[in-house]
Amino acid sequence: MSNRILLVDDHKIMREGIKSLLSEEPDMEVVGEADNGREAVTLAKRLRPDLVVMDVSMPELNGIEATRQILAEMEGVKVLALSMHRDPRFVAGVLEAGAKGYMVKDCTAGELTSVIRLVAQGKTYLSPEVTDLVVKGFVGRLNEDVSHPPASVLSPREREVLQLLAEGHKAKEVAERLHLGVKTVETHRRNLMEKLDIDNLVDLIRYALREGVTSLDDWLAY
Repeated sequence: MSNRILLVDDHKIMREGIKSLLSEEPDMEVVGEADNGREAVTLAKRLRPDLVVMDVSMPELNGIEATRQILAEMEGVKVLALSMHRDPRFVAGVLEAGAKGYMVKDCTAGELTSVIRLVAQGKTYLSPEVTDLVVKGFVGRLNEDVSHPPASVLSPREREVLQLLAEGHKAKEVAERLHLGVKTVETHRRNLMEKLDIDNLVDLIRYALREGVTSLDDWLAY
């Protein structure tokens, strides 16, 4: 039986390359593609894949939050994060969200297919390039003075609003993307800033970058 796979990456050329690679594997079938986290959640509900190959850093809804939402609503699906980032915050964030593995994008084709099979079986995998960073990052966080709480204290909707605001979207634009009223978005913004003890947009952007809610590349795109 083939593993039904959903590919999620905001770079089309990356999705096409992975799809071409997996098409040669008799036990793998790409059933859908998404170029952002929000579309990934929608497609996962409709297509019911066995496994999602998930980019971590994407505009509008990042791979960490998309993973969290998919796994909260679907039993049995596995998520393998595939990212250019080696930052332990991204690794820890997506693993905390429930992903079973994390690979960097400079892996070989053979490594990727092998790890997909491993994760599909329910096993956990970390690229050797990030394993030491995760351990050092964990130890570092134990010793650092954290002035603001982690993003995990926020609700899923507040994290979505945080990412969009940090990427430069106005309240009206956030409301349109999330199909909410402007007043509702403003309430979410007020609540998340109170929870994080942040009172200005500059510090909010810094926080979102530090916590891996958005990346500098995504922020500069706007």
